[in-house]
Amino acid sequence: MQTKGQSLLTARQVQTMFGVDRSTVYRMAEDGRLPALKIGRQWRFRPEEIERLLVASPGTSTLNGTPPALPALPASAAAVVEVAADLLGVMMVAADMHGRPLTDVANPSRWFAARADDPASLADCVAEWKMLADEPDFEPQFLTGQLGFQCARAYIRSGTSLVGMVLAGGVAPPGTDSDELYHLDATQRSRVLAALPKVAAALSRTLSLA
Repeated sequence: MQTKGQSLLTARQVQTMFGVDRSTVYRMAEDGRLPALKIGRQWRFRPEEIERLLVASPGTSTLNGTPPALPALPASAAAVVEVAADLLGVMMVAADMHGRPLTDVANPSRWFAARADDPASLADCVAEWKMLADEPDFEPQFLTGQLGFQCARAYIRSGTSLVGMVLAGGVAPPGTDSDELYHLDATQRSRVLAALPKVAAALSRTLSLA
């Protein structure tokens, strides 16, 4: 634990703690997701503020460069994800800020179901989910990834910290005809995007009650 009077952290140190590239640290500092100070042309970070953001559970230290522990989602969280996925007609999963799943994938698309046992395919999905975590826009929106389908996300919070995401995915981009993905019209898309923050809020409440 850093103590009062110790030096500010550099962007390189914060990059190591978060496990992201330098440009992501700069972007998060610019848009306010990381509390930061601009000293000349350089970003600097107060250790105690970064510690609060990175510690996902009591007793977890991250200032030694170790990635934050996965937040412990109670069993009720998986039920929330499953019910929401069924009602919205999309694939859903809760993941940490590194894109690693915290729940089973609910209502998987045929594309995902056919590849669920392939570690390489799961790694590709995790990489895409992490990219969504790094998106600076807090408003959910469908984005097309390199795997050819669309996902949207809303953040899960523990107190004031962002500790995870709920993702809706397996959605076909408009104009495509894949039978392995979910096809949503404009109304259905709007419904999913409106529901995601509510699902994320419900998952955040399960953390506060755990």
